[in-house]
Amino acid sequence: MSTTLRELLVAERESEACSLSGDISDKEDSTTTSPLFSSEEEQSPENLKKNTAPAAFLLDLKLSENLDKEELTKSSEFITLEPATIVDNSFEESEPSYSSVKEVLKTAEESPFSSDLKCKKLSKISSDLKIELVTLTDLIKEPSATLEKVIAKSVEKCEAEGEATVSEESAVITSREVVGGRTTEKDEATVSVQINECVSDNAKSTALTLKQCPSVGVKLDVSDLNIFQRLNGGGLLLSPESCTMVDEAWERLSKSYVYFKGKPVGTLAAMDTSADALNYNQVFVRDFVPSGLACLMKEPPEPEIVRNFLLKTLHLQGLEKRVDNFTLGEGVLPASFKVLYDSDQEKETLLVDFGASAIGRVAPVDSGFWWIILLRSYIKRTRDYALLDRPEVQKGMKLILKLCLSDGFDTFPTLLCADGCSMIDRRMGIYGYPIEIQALFYFALRCAKQMLKPERDGKEFIERIEKRIAALSYHIQTYYWLDFTQLNNIYRYKTEEYSHTAVNKFNVIPESIPDWVFDFMPLRGGYLIGNVSPARMDFRWFLVGNCIAILSSLVTPAQATAIMDLVEERWEDLIGEMPLKITYPALEGHEWRAVTGFDPKNTRWSYHNGGSWPVLLWLLSAACIKVGRPQIAKRAIELAEQRLSKDGWPEYYDGKTGRYVGKQARKYQTWSIAGYLVAKMMVENPSNLLLISLEEDKKIAKSRIVRSNSSSF
Repeated sequence: MSTTLRELLVAERESEACSLSGDISDKEDSTTTSPLFSSEEEQSPENLKKNTAPAAFLLDLKLSENLDKEELTKSSEFITLEPATIVDNSFEESEPSYSSVKEVLKTAEESPFSSDLKCKKLSKISSDLKIELVTLTDLIKEPSATLEKVIAKSVEKCEAEGEATVSEESAVITSREVVGGRTTEKDEATVSVQINECVSDNAKSTALTLKQCPSVGVKLDVSDLNIFQRLNGGGLLLSPESCTMVDEAWERLSKSYVYFKGKPVGTLAAMDTSADALNYNQVFVRDFVPSGLACLMKEPPEPEIVRNFLLKTLHLQGLEKRVDNFTLGEGVLPASFKVLYDSDQEKETLLVDFGASAIGRVAPVDSGFWWIILLRSYIKRTRDYALLDRPEVQKGMKLILKLCLSDGFDTFPTLLCADGCSMIDRRMGIYGYPIEIQALFYFALRCAKQMLKPERDGKEFIERIEKRIAALSYHIQTYYWLDFTQLNNIYRYKTEEYSHTAVNKFNVIPESIPDWVFDFMPLRGGYLIGNVSPARMDFRWFLVGNCIAILSSLVTPAQATAIMDLVEERWEDLIGEMPLKITYPALEGHEWRAVTGFDPKNTRWSYHNGGSWPVLLWLLSAACIKVGRPQIAKRAIELAEQRLSKDGWPEYYDGKTGRYVGKQARKYQTWSIAGYLVAKMMVENPSNLLLISLEEDKKIAKSRIVRSNSSSF
């Protein structure tokens, strides 16, 4: 582990006798670093000796183990010199092309939120590099200066003082390239940020970056100096208030960690000590996803908790699952689990809930899908292919898929689900084929297709996946899509049609269209409706399903753009004063009584019935960035920042515009905290989108059935 400049300054404070100048440069560091290698020949032992130089002045600077953490935080502007990242392309071959994501990132460069991903490649570094440290203030004062000029000026000053001799080539900055849909860091170097200090150390193969906020898990590329030229245009620089809010979010997220036998395995649902714990003191599979993504997107990442969570839930999948006298399918993943400590035996055990303790006793259909999606994000971030290749991981994916791909009486490729099987875990009239489950189903199928090994029965599963996703994408894009033109067509439907030439395939009665739809539907925009089944269309807007459909490329690019158009056109309805509506509109009166069964928690504009959920910020932000509308995400985040922290990070908000903290909302809800962090990191670094996005599969598009005009929906 390399010693950081932050540690040097802390050591200097503790020992006034210790000086960084003079004789200190004559000492030798026992830890050497890897230089940049332009070819395999340069990685030979002989070239390693030639190119690796000692960081002499770091040898005897050892810190006491009981250093005050607050002191380190004060110096947290410093960024460590990290080891080189070795790029492994083995996973890349099984992934679809990410060319259109690259185009989105290119488009996002024009917005004030993106980082410039195009820089020059780092050339061979001098073994005795000493560069004067550059401050954010210096860069702001000279926004037009390129980074090369800033470093060159620093080198000249050091040379004048006899401190260093550096060639111009050694001051060239590195690039962060997107290869095969992944962000890989090649030949990168990292320096620290401080005032009037000269540093001597071996240059390492990591990224030259700046951190502008101590606890922000995102680093800004120094090479993107044009962000400093956009200070008055809503650029990336955080306000002190926002910076403090991000700090608080990271601190609260870390405090929510749940440990089992000394290892972090998840995060608590909430940490509200003012209310009964109920099941909020458990680790929920769906709730952990934004927490896991936050840990993966953080710089440096913290993948250990994600890995432990994936393996622990996989182990729980293998347990016998019984509700009364009935045994659930082998592939069902738990809704949640809790760590129990037996003080008598001094032993930790896990209490697992597969739905037997849930409201309504419904097993979570979405847990398995979220598990597969998070597994892919973990593999893309860490390149931990050893975990992916483990037999139990491959088996776990197949067991989940076996539940969903089993043959039955279905005439639709969609998945039949009960009320309460997803994020909306109470009776809310989603029984049938809810869009949230269909979008997650499609997303998980495509992720599994990338990760399954073809050995044994893996090839058979891959073939079944390919057939299902082709049919599913056609079905959703055709029958779930609603825009102004389609609404007008449904309004003029004829009923009781028979044969394959029927236009009204599901025999939907036009009089069943609710009045609010006609006012809600703008001329520009559209969305995927909530449910489609015989004689029924649920016209409600569900955010999770629409955003997941964009991220998984379940919808076409034109439909994805139309969804974002709708969000902008109906901002007051869907975003309001606190982002953002889980569903719109709320059920009221007789409809609420009939659909929810007089549910006292799902009253109008509350909880699942039109409540506003801050956790959904991350989904909206990811979808906006993919469509090339990061300004929508930034506007929503800024809106949330006005109250979210002050209100105690509540679970949800009530009211038609989300003005009031939820009547029964828990405070310090972990996924509200994590959702904000993930949204923030994606807006600041759009390349994080690659962890949670899939591009359109051209094979699926080509294999779609083309309907005749006589059978149009």
